[in-house]
Amino acid sequence: MKLYFAPMEGITTYYFRNAHAEMFGGCDQYFAPFLVPTENERISARTLRDILPERNDIPVIPQVLCNDGKAFSEFIKKIKPLGFDTVNLNFGCPSGTVTKKYRGSGILRDLDLMDRFLYQIFSEHEDINISIKTRTGFYSHAEFDEILKIYQKYPISELMIHPRIREEYYNGTPNMQSFDLAYQSIKSPLCYNGNVYTTQDFERIESRYPKLNSIMLGRGVIKNPALFREIKGGKPLETQELISFSALIEKRCLELLGSEVYTLHRLKEMWLYMMQNFPEEKKILKAVKKANRISDLNHAIGCLPAL
Repeated sequence: MKLYFAPMEGITTYYFRNAHAEMFGGCDQYFAPFLVPTENERISARTLRDILPERNDIPVIPQVLCNDGKAFSEFIKKIKPLGFDTVNLNFGCPSGTVTKKYRGSGILRDLDLMDRFLYQIFSEHEDINISIKTRTGFYSHAEFDEILKIYQKYPISELMIHPRIREEYYNGTPNMQSFDLAYQSIKSPLCYNGNVYTTQDFERIESRYPKLNSIMLGRGVIKNPALFREIKGGKPLETQELISFSALIEKRCLELLGSEVYTLHRLKEMWLYMMQNFPEEKKILKAVKKANRISDLNHAIGCLPAL
């Protein structure tokens, strides 16, 4: 069973991925946050910065957010010379600004559009592996049966399913009946994604779906960066590791951006997840949220107890 690190916009940038692989390891494949072709269907060098081979110490799979065959082709033209032979399509993003353009999970509202788009890109790009990360519907899980019929028509290299509909965003619990439907019928290699926060969560999914190709973890690894290691039998997370990891991200973010304000924002995003390891430390969490300087945040997390 392969372990994947889900792309998370604004968090899992190349310096985060590199630092995670260096300090914790255990991940079999990292995915970069989605890239979006501009309105003129061009991809700028700045847009590609996060996936450039010289910036990534570990292999990464790029993700694209689009619903237009020409835009997709322009994207492929840009990434193939960089050595990529696999691309991941984002059919899962629930953001309103994305879905109103029928991108991300928004494409699940128009299955004719999705079918035409997939027909075009699979017809024109037989020399590249195309995987898809999807939700199980836009308004209702009842939509998933028709969605799966379309996916079955194409040689998808891997289908990554987050069994929530767009309307649920990341709330509630994944709909396992929808995932069961895919597990019983889909021919492509299958990946499960959703609410894997602990080793026990992983083992439950692995036991229920023994023929899965992979399991993708996202928020659970932001909370506990050692989770891949723990799943593979390694030592549990330690508080000092979190602090050292934060210091490494701080250093590399400052070097890249030269902005304490932006770096502090990134660190706070991380720590709002990582503080979930310390549910009793409400005063420290409050201090993290209120920190106006990096030094304030570092002072707060320096008071955390041992895990």
